[in-house]
Amino acid sequence: MKKTHPPVHQIEVRIGKLSELFNSMDPTPFHHRDLDNDAEEFLESWAMEFPHNSHFRIIVHIEQMPEEDPTPVVAEAIHNYFDYQAMLTKRNLSLLLLEGRTSLLIGLGFLALCLFGADILSSTANGNTFLRVARESLIIGGWVAMWRPMQIFLYEWWPLVRKGNIYRHLGHASVHVLPVST
Repeated sequence: MKKTHPPVHQIEVRIGKLSELFNSMDPTPFHHRDLDNDAEEFLESWAMEFPHNSHFRIIVHIEQMPEEDPTPVVAEAIHNYFDYQAMLTKRNLSLLLLEGRTSLLIGLGFLALCLFGADILSSTANGNTFLRVARESLIIGGWVAMWRPMQIFLYEWWPLVRKGNIYRHLGHASVHVLPVST
């Protein structure tokens, strides 16, 4: 069977000068700096438009090109930034899944207590409306306690995995810096 390579998508950014690519509030050297919020949001939003297994080529067009070729510095900064974001996302996913497991244990324990209480009430209810309402409330309350773990395990972890994949692929993107052609 022939192995297919994931598609490579091109994202182009146009800036006036190199400093616009970086967060001006960050005093560290370029290759360790945070990207500008707008630049990061632009790259991430474009990357999210493509399939999850896509690879990327980032082309930065600079109007006021520096004398020295900034490609190595820009590539290292983009790679460092998105590798760090991928690591943070992986950590957040681990914390979310830990919260899910903890919530599941608490929810199952609470559900068991509620069902046990409902069984006790059903044996003594004998047509008493108040006890029947209390029994049904315990059953409903027990199942509502399972809402949070079900939400985590069914829905919340998927977006973090997708974002982590996007960050990882952006962290390994080929980066090119070109002057703006007139």
